[in-house]
Order: sequence, then structure tokens, then C-alpha cells
Amino acid sequence: MPDLSVIICTHNPRPDFLHRVLSALQAQTLPPEQWELLLIDNASKEPVAGSRDLSWHPRARHIREDELGLACARLRGMREAAADVLVFFDDDNVPEPSFLLEVQKINTMWPQLGVWGGSIVPEFQVAPLEHRRPYLSVLSLREVSSARWSNVPACDEAEPWGAGLCLRKRVAEAYRDLYQKTNLPVTGRRGSSLISGEDTEICMVACSLGLGMGLFPELKLVHLIPGERLEEDYLVKLTEGIRTSNYLIDYKWKGIIPPAVFSPGALFRHIRYVLRRGRIQRRIYMAHVKASLAAWRMIAASRS
Repeated sequence: MPDLSVIICTHNPRPDFLHRVLSALQAQTLPPEQWELLLIDNASKEPVAGSRDLSWHPRARHIREDELGLACARLRGMREAAADVLVFFDDDNVPEPSFLLEVQKINTMWPQLGVWGGSIVPEFQVAPLEHRRPYLSVLSLREVSSARWSNVPACDEAEPWGAGLCLRKRVAEAYRDLYQKTNLPVTGRRGSSLISGEDTEICMVACSLGLGMGLFPELKLVHLIPGERLEEDYLVKLTEGIRTSNYLIDYKWKGIIPPAVFSPGALFRHIRYVLRRGRIQRRIYMAHVKASLAAWRMIAASRS
């Protein structure tokens, strides 16, 4: 049995990006005999298996998942994985050569952890405009300078994100059970929808099992970011999707109801804010308002 299952989830990938991801995996210092490679094609228009040769890896498989959604792709990877530790990459994540070897070390040295990750460093295809830089945090970028961990779900500073997410199979199985039973699934990105949060829910599951979550500077990958993801429309839409998923998770796990947006006091705050701010600030603010409305609708649907 392999020590690790490396799972790449992809939907209509950019060929040059996916090539770099696979090349980085081919260059890993951990021998390929010790890990398997699962390439999950999530309903791509052109099947990925026809364009990507994985014969360089002795334990590689192409897997097609036709139900659209990042959570669906990850769930399929969880079902197919043979190892006790799963490592997830997106099709624009380029791990450093030592990434998998470090995952293996952390697995041995930190048995109390259920999920862990590391630094996500951007490589921009075009330089971001200065006035948009304050809003780029929604692209899930972070530098981890020292190891930190927690088993308290509210500790955001120790929560790993989806790019380079590592988890034990025990956590994966519990997450699968939850997803199949819940009336309010957090589906992750699905087509044009940018709702996220499935990685956060995996962390919540790990903590509910009495395990911890952690971040380590030894784990580092490059996130390839094309120019269209720096456009204002995309940043606003992504903000709305992330905020919607945060409201859903707060409701599911903490019983926190999304804030009301149509009370007299709330309407006054909205008007006062948008009159005093610039264009992108107004749009980001309204994305939060729309997220609350979207979460209310989804919660109401789950109750019916």
C-alpha cells in the first residue's frame, strides 16, 4: 500500500498550468513507489485522460467524475485513495520538490493532527493593479513562517486551505459521511459558482474527531494565477462566494444565523457605507450583503 495518495482535482484545465503541476510531481524527492497519483477529471469538456500521459508514474490513474463541483471531485478522490494520508492539489498548484517528503515526515511526527498544509505563494501571470492588492487575500495566498497547530475550529491561524491540503483517511471517511447525510452541503466551486468552504468543513470534521489542524513552513507550493483572476469582477464574485460559504459553515457548525440585511438599521448602514467609499470598496461590501441573502436562501431550502 502506498504511504500517500496524491489527488489532483481538475476541471477544464489550462494545459500549461497542468503540465507544470505534473512536472513538479514528477520531480518530487519522495520516490514514486511510495505514493500514488490520482488525476480526477471533474466533468471537463475535453477528457483530460486523452491529453495527459501518466505512464512515468507506476501508481498513477486517470479518474473521471461527472458530477460537477470541487467537493464532488475531492469526494471521488477520497473514495479511490488507497493510502492512509491524502494530499490534494488543484490544477494550478506547483509543489516544491520536497513537498511530499515533508508530508510524510509530518505524518510521522505529528500523529495528533488530522489535517495540515503550508504556504501558498502566488505567481501572477500579469502584475496586479495596486488598488486591487488589498483584496487579493480571497485568492487563498499565505506565507507560513513557523509551525502552528490547534484543535480549536475557531483558530483560523492554524487552518490549512485547499491547495496542498493533507488529511488522514479517517478524517476523509468522516467528511464523506457528513456530506452524504447533510441537508446543507458545502459544494465548493461548481461551474460558474465560486462558493468554497469544503476545505474549512474538512478541518471542522477533523477537530470534531479530537484531532488537530496545522500549518508548516516546510510545505510550500506556488499558486499559478492568470490575469482574469485579478479582474475586479472576479474578485467581487469570489468574495461573495467565500462569504456565502462562511455563513453556511457558521450556521451548520455553530448555529450562527447570517446577519439580517433588510432591517432599518442595516439599510441605513448600507447606504452610509456605499456613499462614502470608492467603487471597488462598494462592490466588495455589497458582495457581503448578497452573500448573506444567498446563505439565507440556502438555509431556508435545507429546512423545507
